Amino acid sequence: MEIVESILNLPVQDPPGEDFSASDLSWTKVGNVERYDDVALILYDRVDAFIIGECCNVEFPTRFHIERGRKRSRGSLKDYKHDDYLEYRLYWCSFGPENYGEGGDILPSRRYRLNTRNRAARPQSMRGCTCHFIVKRLYNRPSLALIIYNNRRHVNKSGSLCHGPLDRDAIGPGAKKIPYVCNEIQQQTMSMIYLGIPEKNVLEKHIEGIQRYCGSDAKVNSLAAKYVHKIGMIIKRSTHELDLDDQASIRLWVERNKKSIFFYQDTSENDPFILGIQTDWQLQQMIRFGHRSLIAVDSTFGIKKLKYPLCTLLVFDSRQHALPVAWVVTHTIAKPDVSKWMKALHDRVRAVDPTWKVNGFLIDDAAAEIDPIREIFSCPVLFSLWRLRRSWLRNIIKKCSNVEVQREIFKRLGDTVYSIWDGSDPFVALEELSQDFVDQTAFLQYFKATWVPKFEMWLTTTRTLPLASQEASGAIEAYHVKLKVRLYDDSHLGALQRVDWLVHKLTTELHSSYWLDRYADESDSFQNVKEEYIATTSWHRALQIPDDAVTLDNKDNSFANVLSQKDNSKTHLVWNPGSEFAHCDCEWSMQGNMCKHIIKVNMICGNLQSCRPSMSFQSFNEVLVSLTRKPVDDSMALDLSTAWTHQMLDQIRKLVELNQSHDIGTIVNNMPLRWVAKKGRTSVGRPSAIALPSSANNSLIRSTAKKNRKRKRLSRLR
Repeated sequence: MEIVESILNLPVQDPPGEDFSASDLSWTKVGNVERYDDVALILYDRVDAFIIGECCNVEFPTRFHIERGRKRSRGSLKDYKHDDYLEYRLYWCSFGPENYGEGGDILPSRRYRLNTRNRAARPQSMRGCTCHFIVKRLYNRPSLALIIYNNRRHVNKSGSLCHGPLDRDAIGPGAKKIPYVCNEIQQQTMSMIYLGIPEKNVLEKHIEGIQRYCGSDAKVNSLAAKYVHKIGMIIKRSTHELDLDDQASIRLWVERNKKSIFFYQDTSENDPFILGIQTDWQLQQMIRFGHRSLIAVDSTFGIKKLKYPLCTLLVFDSRQHALPVAWVVTHTIAKPDVSKWMKALHDRVRAVDPTWKVNGFLIDDAAAEIDPIREIFSCPVLFSLWRLRRSWLRNIIKKCSNVEVQREIFKRLGDTVYSIWDGSDPFVALEELSQDFVDQTAFLQYFKATWVPKFEMWLTTTRTLPLASQEASGAIEAYHVKLKVRLYDDSHLGALQRVDWLVHKLTTELHSSYWLDRYADESDSFQNVKEEYIATTSWHRALQIPDDAVTLDNKDNSFANVLSQKDNSKTHLVWNPGSEFAHCDCEWSMQGNMCKHIIKVNMICGNLQSCRPSMSFQSFNEVLVSLTRKPVDDSMALDLSTAWTHQMLDQIRKLVELNQSHDIGTIVNNMPLRWVAKKGRTSVGRPSAIALPSSANNSLIRSTAKKNRKRKRLSRLR
């Protein structure tokens, strides 16, 4: 085959059919005699069709995952080549590149008997396959994609077939006859088993998955039944105790699950214990939903019950639900230790997508270290009061028996927080509270011992950082409640002081639960799981309540009635409406949670002039005002603050306009002309060139030539 030096004259191929593979394309060698690649040029819209076709290879059925990716924005390059990319993706066979076999690059033959009680490796295991290709979305032609196939053979480094029906050295008896099970089907099956779904239903969904590759066959169904039964037995017999000693057990777990660990520091004289867990799926979700979005944290979970508190990093998915993307098990909150695991997590994400960036980091603990977040993630920090609200409400209900007293104390505590923006002294309000409710000794003792010593710290953080909205706070609280239900099971109370038990619960049951939630929503399957997942947060449940179901007090809006959607003869009373510290008499709220009735009432009160604005709005307003509070003599700082303020207001105005518009075309047409790099401009909208006299034109050319010669001489000297 002839070797060409450029892709400029390559034909654009568009094979017929819904899907196509490499065998349907004509490949061209591009490069030189010493080094060249097989390339083909296709339409960018058909990249997914090509990947699906490659996955459906009869001899080597597989899936391709993105091993590495990079992006550029239009106009970022002044000079570019014909093969420069706008988007770059390296796709690798799911059976590689790592080789998890025993015995090096070549997996042991199934002729040898393995004296182990562990599950034998199956064809879906990573077996060192070297098949991979690159997809480049061309910079100068974004509608086209350049496919560079580095290795089209599904072999390992030694050149041997490493998976598929033709692999004669598949491990385990009859492994090469077992139908192909991709990572997605395997994870679906394991998730359903972990969540306690009956084996009959698990098998039904498993067979539906493998029939996409193998078709309908009685033998396939029989083998699938054995596979599901064996997986179920393995999960049932699995235990978190790999060693009687907890520290030795967690070391063994870390050694066996290196791909799910982004940071590990064992206990020593100088260093505390830190374990950072993130599976491949969690990494994908963090890149997908965390880019140009928010990351939240549920910190210090189980500080009184677990051996080490648990910190969870969360992103907000397509339904604005909190999704766990990393777990950190440690008791240290010192800045050097926090910086270690944060930097390791950030580096891991940026290694996959160098363009990944966070727009904001949401914390829920006033004692949290903010400097590592700003230094590593380079983003603003927001503060959520959901933990403060939840703790106060739970203890008020627990220690005060009178409902009217509960409402008034909770309202007065909320007023102390609101006093940050009213200009009054919150400590004076606390003193008055303790005098007015001197008979509530149980709650006052708890509050003085737990909150008074650190109350100023919480108020300072609330005053200095922007506050998160009720939707974000409700999503974090929903994750917290689900985590609590999963972990604090009565049958495992004796294992709370073991780290290996905590890690096992997180990476099996909790991970499977969130994986199945996302899969059910995106694939529109498991309708009962999907409906339960959608209704997870109180915010989404509040959206289902109609406006006419809410009735406000006509006098001073001191309370509101919300008609129950399940029982029309029942209403719920919401005291102190319009405030984040509202009190509801429903069962969910009486457990200390933020209920749907409070959120719905606050939505309606937000549109009323008589109700005071939410704390998040007042906090944001304070941030804007503080930008303009600069000394008059410091004119540069004042100009910069004014510019920031107008930039923020302009972005908010555009966002509100976009959300309220029913026709995006009208917004686009009203946008001002935006100039990009010179080579990316078009003739449309370009101002006409000003004609210069010939003499002036010649003098301009001579002066430009002199400047260019001077730059060349300087570059030689350097």
